[in-house]
Amino acid sequence: ILYQLHRRHLLAAQAPPNAYAADILVFSPSMSVGSMVQVKTRTIGRDQGWHFAEKHEKLVHPRLFYALLDLEPPVPAIFILPSSVVADVVTRSHRTWLATPSVSGRPHRDNPVRRVRPDYGSLIPNLPPTWLEDYRDRWDYLTAEPDPA
Repeated sequence: ILYQLHRRHLLAAQAPPNAYAADILVFSPSMSVGSMVQVKTRTIGRDQGWHFAEKHEKLVHPRLFYALLDLEPPVPAIFILPSSVVADVVTRSHRTWLATPSVSGRPHRDNPVRRVRPDYGSLIPNLPPTWLEDYRDRWDYLTAEPDPA
């Protein structure tokens, strides 16, 4: 992710160790816009999505973004999502999972693990199967001037 940011002429550096919300700090070339980026990686053959925690349901800031790195396809894909989108998807997908019985027919037990998946099928209303494509390579989010409102 750092390499991709530098290729786009953005000033980017790792956040201090154990930073709560960010892995990378990014500034526009003019240094007028700063963003925080948390990186999540989906590796080949692991599972169907990116791992998140319960805290991500409420971790929302206008300058916090998630870079979801997908190593599953032959050419890795990167999706840049605003934290508000991740919070909404994580919350709705977890509620759907809790409301759906397990394979054995028993209710799922609540736990702090959350996932963002590239495709939820028709499980989550208003979230089409290609929802994640809207965020592919959206590096522009990181340097967009904040809305004055």
